[in-house]
Amino acid sequence: MTQGDLVPEIKSAASHAESTVTLTVAQAIVRYLAAQFIEIDGKRVRLCGGGFGIFGHGNVPCLGEALYDHRDVLPLYRGQNEQSMGFAAASYAKYHLRQRFMFCTASAGPGTANLVTAAALAHANRLPMLMLCGDTFLTRLPDPVLQQLEHFGNPALGLNDAFKAVSRYWDRITHPAQIIQSLPAVLATMLDPADCGPVFLGLPQDVQGWTYEYPLAFFEETTHRIRRQVPDGGEIADAAVCLKAARRPVIIAGGGVQYSRAVAELTAFAETHAIPVIESIAGRANLLATHPLNIGPVGVTGSDSANTIAEQADVILSVGCRLQDFTTGSWTAFAKDAQIIGLNAARHDAGKHRSLPVVGDAKLGLLALSQATSGYTAPSDWTAFAQAERSKWDAYVADNVSTKASDGSNRPNSYAQAIGVVNALCDPRDRVVTAAGGLPAEVTANWRTLDIGTVDVEFGFSCMGYEIAGGWGARIAQSESEPHAETIVFVGDGSYLLMNSDIYSSVLTGKKLIVLVLDNGGFAVINKLQNNVGQESFNNLIADCPTVNEPFAVDFAAHAASMGALVERVENPAALGEAFQRAKAASSTSVIVMNVDAYEGWTTQGHTWWEVGTPHITTHDKVRAAHEEVESARTRQRKGV
Repeated sequence: MTQGDLVPEIKSAASHAESTVTLTVAQAIVRYLAAQFIEIDGKRVRLCGGGFGIFGHGNVPCLGEALYDHRDVLPLYRGQNEQSMGFAAASYAKYHLRQRFMFCTASAGPGTANLVTAAALAHANRLPMLMLCGDTFLTRLPDPVLQQLEHFGNPALGLNDAFKAVSRYWDRITHPAQIIQSLPAVLATMLDPADCGPVFLGLPQDVQGWTYEYPLAFFEETTHRIRRQVPDGGEIADAAVCLKAARRPVIIAGGGVQYSRAVAELTAFAETHAIPVIESIAGRANLLATHPLNIGPVGVTGSDSANTIAEQADVILSVGCRLQDFTTGSWTAFAKDAQIIGLNAARHDAGKHRSLPVVGDAKLGLLALSQATSGYTAPSDWTAFAQAERSKWDAYVADNVSTKASDGSNRPNSYAQAIGVVNALCDPRDRVVTAAGGLPAEVTANWRTLDIGTVDVEFGFSCMGYEIAGGWGARIAQSESEPHAETIVFVGDGSYLLMNSDIYSSVLTGKKLIVLVLDNGGFAVINKLQNNVGQESFNNLIADCPTVNEPFAVDFAAHAASMGALVERVENPAALGEAFQRAKAASSTSVIVMNVDAYEGWTTQGHTWWEVGTPHITTHDKVRAAHEEVESARTRQRKGV
């Protein structure tokens, strides 16, 4: 053996003396993730709850080997579709209030490409999700490889670069030592209240298997804490001056209230100062429906009660809300001269539309602002007015979910009726999941919250296909802490056809779902929008598609049964209630199918104006009239100045 042959041994001995371990990149990533913990409600749990994976040549040889050795502590759920894996991971993180996350692993090429939509959903909703995805070989020796996108003038550019637009943190690992810097940055991003979102790591197929002498200290168990940023005293003082001068104050409670675990502080603040509370879509279930200061959901999918006080408010305290257009009615829901106070961990959200920014944690911010406004209460006539408006809305909802018209006749089956039936029969801790189409509006408007944090209406990205996949992810999380509660999914026929395979996932993994498929014969809510802007029904309802040879109804019950679910088809809301009770008593996933009317039964009240693009010239009189009606409301729109 030559001296040169001895060099590796000498280096290895020195390395071990310095407490190192030789691992592949993939092994090091997985070992690092397994060593990360977080304390939640006094209990220390693993920060990463496991992952979802579909293996291919880009991730099975190396990452698959590493995950196998950690399968007991980082359970890997086999996905059916990469996009739905991402939805499930996002829903898992939402259930855990961003305190825990799941990873998704996909092979190179189309498998990874399928995750782009899910990453965008997580980005829009500020949700942590880790993507560990295969990449082309760093050496380029076998190029072009299977499923590689070739850019002739830029060989470094590939499919994975598409994730830069939908990731909070993006990295491509080109050397084993990089992960010593990259992985802590990954966790810092996902645990940062202000910058939380999806993380993408591109893992070249050769680099995954390369080895490095990693310091053992890198894999020591670590317990993380989520930062609570103390608001600036000057910003609190400015906000207090503004709020104490308010004659008609209102609080908008967003999803950030729950992520900050600030529901108790929000409730105490509202009660101490007698300020009405209205909820954004993400902020549904911040207060119980029966709380006297809960005036209802606000905005395009809101309530008459919340929208009435929103448009009359002179000061609006926005807590943990990003003020998207469905909350603000495309900025027509509030008076132009109303002053917004933006309490938010994210600077970007705190300062929107000339808000007085209070950049900081919601819990700490509410406590500080309450102290700074000590002695202030909203005028009693204003609070009483808001509560009277809520009483009117409650009466409307009670009628809206009823199966009987005022003359005693049966109404056509509707989303609202199905929601009312389930709402009356579910338990307080049961979790409701829906997304996209008409159901988010109908659930937001008609659901009466029975317990805090039990409603997941995905409308940050309004993503069809989230419903069943998100339900599966929520159920995985729910079964860790509330195994006796149910996860209830509302899904329309359009979203079901787009993505349904996680019914099979739930059956395979024993994570029970109750799925209600409400079939209205197509994309009925967009058909409604199409009609509302003066157009004839076209290419939304199956019956109105010019390329359809002969319309027919999909047998959703038979399809769900083929994936192992218990199935019932019902004809009316009364039968739906009976089937729902049987589904609750069952031990496995149940799917209930009911037809609903595509035209009748929509919630017609509670809608603010919403800006949609309409043709400025047209040969159709109804389209022209609708355009003029849309434009006439624009005078109420705040311009941000």
